[in-house]
Amino acid sequence: MRTLPLAVAASLLLLAADAAAQSQKYPSTSNDAISSVQVTAPSRTTRIYQDDLDAVKGQYALSNGWRLKVEAAGGGISARIDRQRPIHLVAVTPDRYVSRDGKVDMEFNRGEYREDMVMSYVPDDPRIAERIVVRATLAQR
Repeated sequence: MRTLPLAVAASLLLLAADAAAQSQKYPSTSNDAISSVQVTAPSRTTRIYQDDLDAVKGQYALSNGWRLKVEAAGGGISARIDRQRPIHLVAVTPDRYVSRDGKVDMEFNRGEYREDMVMSYVPDDPRIAERIVVRATLAQR
């Protein structure tokens, strides 16, 4: 009479396996390459000197028409785009600054004359999953 409990247990296991298989997502059938994103925390902050801050502060004309004003602030820089609230960024290197939440990244002293800057940021809209990159040229020190 042990066969009946074993048969019941085996059938329950088969039903559970079938239910688990139906809840899985189908495998990708497209021939497109699968991309991945690796997210890492910014490196520890770096000690910066007044000369480093003097090299990045000023007003920048962004490629999308915005104006960016960069000033020295405690432990990093304060960046204000047009009339928006200032964003505090900390130094990762003397030329690279990031916001504490990692959403804004600015890299200065680029280009042949070291007057170019690249800013990348994540938009506040949670429906958009992208990082926008904007280039800038120093307009005024």
